[in-house]
Amino acid sequence: MRILSWNIQWGRGADGRVDLDRTIERIRACGALDAICLQEVSRNWPGLKGSDGQLDGPARLAAAFPDHLPIFAPGLEQGDGQGGLRAFGNLMLLAGQPGSVFRRLLPAPVDPQERSLQRTCLEVVVPFRGHEVRLMTTHLEYYSVVQRQAQIEALRQIQLDAHAEAAQARSGRRESLFGAPPRPTAALVCGDFNFAPGSGDYAAMGRDAVWVDAWRRLHGDRTHAPTVGLHGAEWPDHPYCCDFAWVSPALADELRSIEVLADTAASDHQPVLVELRS
Repeated sequence: MRILSWNIQWGRGADGRVDLDRTIERIRACGALDAICLQEVSRNWPGLKGSDGQLDGPARLAAAFPDHLPIFAPGLEQGDGQGGLRAFGNLMLLAGQPGSVFRRLLPAPVDPQERSLQRTCLEVVVPFRGHEVRLMTTHLEYYSVVQRQAQIEALRQIQLDAHAEAAQARSGRRESLFGAPPRPTAALVCGDFNFAPGSGDYAAMGRDAVWVDAWRRLHGDRTHAPTVGLHGAEWPDHPYCCDFAWVSPALADELRSIEVLADTAASDHQPVLVELRS
């Protein structure tokens, strides 16, 4: 299973120019992908740098990958004043058929000291090696430490809840509203976490091995490859890693590879390609 995670900054490259075709071209260059997990996907949102506010990112990306099912989970959604909706959030393009889908609003406790955005975690159950796994993609808060820490705890609790559900036997028809099976405990969550390796937030995410950093699992103490700051974008002022893939302990042995694709300047972030054993 090959999974690509990328904060595409609504198609805005390190040069400040919005060109979603450039983004699509780089994704296609990765070859066959089972899941394309994208953050900062915009639908007709005005005021974004370099954008005229008329780009329907989810629709454009869905059209570019017709063999994938698009699942959009905006954190922000508003009427556009013209009878439609504008939106901003996470998009998963999935090859094959999903099981249950969860669009989760992450906690956003009031923080009067910082501006912030509503954040989401998109969770989709997919088949994997005769079983099922939960693929999740998210984008945590950048400015508000209070909110980001609450969101980290929410991601941990989501995983703990999956274990609690699995311990409860359920019966009923899958087609029934009450017949959904327990979520699998095997899971992978990827995206832009807005913290760096070695930070307190990084340690909190990995506490008690609820989640395991895929890079650390595969590369040990080798320094994380930077995922931002490589191509002269206006932010940040130095290269570092803030985009990760975390797996449940049960899935850690299935990791084959993780790679940061450093060549592209189609966003201020670099794509992260994760492969699980087939």
